[in-house]
Amino acid sequence: MEYLLDGFLKAIQLLIYGDEETFSAVIATLELSAYAMAASLSIGIPLGFLLGYFDFRGKKQVRLVVDTLLAIPTVFIGLVVYSFLSYRGPLGHWGLLFTIPGVAIGQTLLALPIVIALTAMAVETMDSQLRVTLMSLGADRRQLFISTLREVRYGILTAAMTAFGRVLTEVGISMMVGGNIKWHTRTITSAIALETNKGMFAMGMALGFVLITIAFLVNISVSFFRKR
Repeated sequence: MEYLLDGFLKAIQLLIYGDEETFSAVIATLELSAYAMAASLSIGIPLGFLLGYFDFRGKKQVRLVVDTLLAIPTVFIGLVVYSFLSYRGPLGHWGLLFTIPGVAIGQTLLALPIVIALTAMAVETMDSQLRVTLMSLGADRRQLFISTLREVRYGILTAAMTAFGRVLTEVGISMMVGGNIKWHTRTITSAIALETNKGMFAMGMALGFVLITIAFLVNISVSFFRKR
């Protein structure tokens, strides 16, 4: 137990004195998470709404594919993205391999099925009489769309939180596409794995505390907005 206490105390020191290596991983994590969440929400919410709101031929098959992608391994996504962004891949000329935007592309692919599936589920479980009521009151398509989104806002919020949790704690994509490059693409989770294997338990603990703190602050913020 002594090494746990010692690691805890050293972790507190690293955070208090602003260790540059520690905060470099934190900044990289926040940056790529912001990119991934912005892309996945802007694409996933409209697609999830369409999937849950409308009936069309092949809807069950599309839903099956989306639900299957929820369980796709992160290392497979990393492999696919790596193959596309490598210098021999079709997108190699973009120069995104071993960069934050490159990792964000992989994490967007990870979060997108979550946002689509949970948004569609929220729309499907909505009161079926809402649309009839709104149309009977003379609502146009824009008002119908906005009112429906407002009705399922908590479900969309749950989808966003679930996707954010998956993105924040992801390791495989960050390691394969980002290369875990120090001061550049090393994230909190990849740094924890690396530093712990090197015996640098204190830094791993410090980064773990930061990861928990970020998740806690995000949950507090979401809870505040839900009350509002």
